Amino acid sequence: MGFTVTDVPERERFEARDETGTTAGLVTYQLTGNIIAYTHTEVAPEFEGQGVGSLLARAVMDDARANGRTVVPICPFLSSWLEKHPEYDGIVARSTRKVK
Repeated sequence: MGFTVTDVPERERFEARDETGTTAGLVTYQLTGNIIAYTHTEVAPEFEGQGVGSLLARAVMDDARANGRTVVPICPFLSSWLEKHPEYDGIVARSTRKVK
């Protein structure tokens, strides 16, 4: 099953939808200048375990990188995902990273 991730700026969120258009998950954000704070990740129960959360995380991080933004990962899911994906460290605001 394929999912597409789309930015929906009027709702301040990215949405992952399946091929029927059903919303499988979303990431909410707050954009201030060049700083984007990802505040919440949610995956619909019927889509859990299908990689939707990781797909959303990669999509929002790639979008931030492409737009030259600094990411503030407020969402616990995204914060833990970023710990496993150091390739995005360069665009993550350091002061918000958890100390190991």
